[in-house]
Amino acid sequence: MNIDSDTKLYCLIGNPISKSLSPMIHNLIFQLNSMNAKYLAFNIDNAEYLEKAVDGIRALGIGGFNITIPYKIEIMKYIDEIDEKAKILGAINTVLNINGKLRGFNTDGDGFVKSLRDREIDIKDKKVALIGAGGAAHSIAVSLAFEGIKELVIINRTTQNAYKLKKLVEDVFPNIHINCYEIGRETSIPKDIDILINTTPIGMYPDADSVPISPRLFSTSTIFYDIIYKPQKTKWILEAEKLGCKTFGGLDMLINQAIYSQKIWNKSLMNDSIDWNYIKGEVLKNIINSLQI
Repeated sequence: MNIDSDTKLYCLIGNPISKSLSPMIHNLIFQLNSMNAKYLAFNIDNAEYLEKAVDGIRALGIGGFNITIPYKIEIMKYIDEIDEKAKILGAINTVLNINGKLRGFNTDGDGFVKSLRDREIDIKDKKVALIGAGGAAHSIAVSLAFEGIKELVIINRTTQNAYKLKKLVEDVFPNIHINCYEIGRETSIPKDIDILINTTPIGMYPDADSVPISPRLFSTSTIFYDIIYKPQKTKWILEAEKLGCKTFGGLDMLINQAIYSQKIWNKSLMNDSIDWNYIKGEVLKNIINSLQI
């Protein structure tokens, strides 16, 4: 590990951060691009210290940082400028520091959309369903709306939260048709879904035997996307594959959102000559080895 006075520092802040893959992902990206930079993780176990942490980042000239739970919303109070999508979401996960001026972004939804584009999955004018209405669902819903989907179906345990997400999207994208349904009342859910996305932790290790909703309720032409990455293929995805459906897991989204953060921090990484497919492959191998998935 080569560290000198020119080494640029980036970091993650949140609570807890002990299981985060961000340090491994970002430091490998720095290494593969021969960048004199390091990425650390800082646990802020008390919200009262959040503003002081941000002041410290400004004062120390840390180039940029990521934010994870539970501070993605609260930290916005201490950021100077907020990107348009992040304003709509009301949450940020990436911050760029330019001479003490902090700009906030949210790369989660963009990372999801990129994983579809990479596989030449067309999103425009499609009917998309989200299982869940939490933070990940918010990011994905807004990004899909920006991409021009025609219809959004929100399936959640509590319809109250589903309707909150519906209002958030409708306020900015009034032309998108949105309906909400409750998990447990599957017979009322439309079957003609183009892309079905699980944004909940249902099926995540160690609860690997659970599925959010039966894949058999949908057409075999439906694309199933589970943002969970441990296990790499959830039971839900395996059941959909048995039906002959096209499926995706969550590792691509995880890596893509990190790459978007990197590009926000470092303009040099926007260079077309960079082989991101190779870099993503190396990161993926390291994650799989690390998680043993």
